[in-house]
Amino acid sequence: MEKELETYQAQLSQVEQTLEADPNNTELATLVTELKELISLTEAAIAAEQASSSKAESSRKAASGAVATKDWSAGEDVLAKYSGDGQWYPARIASVGGSTENRGYSVVFKGYNSTELVNSSQIKAMPNNYQAPIATSSKRKLSKEEEEERERKKKKNEKKLEVKAAKAKEQVAKQATWQKFAKKSEKKGVHIAGVSGTSIFKTPDNPLGRVGVTGSGKGMTEVAPRGKHKFDPTEADG
Repeated sequence: MEKELETYQAQLSQVEQTLEADPNNTELATLVTELKELISLTEAAIAAEQASSSKAESSRKAASGAVATKDWSAGEDVLAKYSGDGQWYPARIASVGGSTENRGYSVVFKGYNSTELVNSSQIKAMPNNYQAPIATSSKRKLSKEEEEERERKKKKNEKKLEVKAAKAKEQVAKQATWQKFAKKSEKKGVHIAGVSGTSIFKTPDNPLGRVGVTGSGKGMTEVAPRGKHKFDPTEADG
């Protein structure tokens, strides 16, 4: 519209110059009057448009300023936008950082214990009658990092189970090998104490008998006779 105004003003200047050379030309005089009216209307339209634009800009700045004036504090319960699905979830502000013009908030989503950094546009007050949005599933969609962490723990647990199973299998194999060896030895006449239900300690039926260790290659232990000690006064004097 400003370009049209410039065109009208240029035309008016040319017509006025021509009218000066021919002042009795009524057509030129009428054209000058019409151009002046057209210029006046165009200027009014431009002024109205500028006023409307200025008012809208003022409203936008006022709204932006109102949002920026809210200063959240650590420990407040709010609604925060989760980057995984763009939904708003109840959260608690853990810490506040950034400058006054560009605040940053570390929030912990309730029920998930996952932390995320958000800015002022991704946080808002929690209404008193707030109800969580009905999700398509019973659990919130996990982020890429959470999925990777869950997969890592899953593989770690599977590895532990594999190690335990391998150890148990090895123990069973060793036990089977030992039992097989014991049976072969028994068939060959080699008695292995402790395998066939017998003790490695051999005792005679006589309670005063001596004790021996089966398979040790040594004889029975000798029992030293026990005598009664007699007191000698000369020993005390010495």
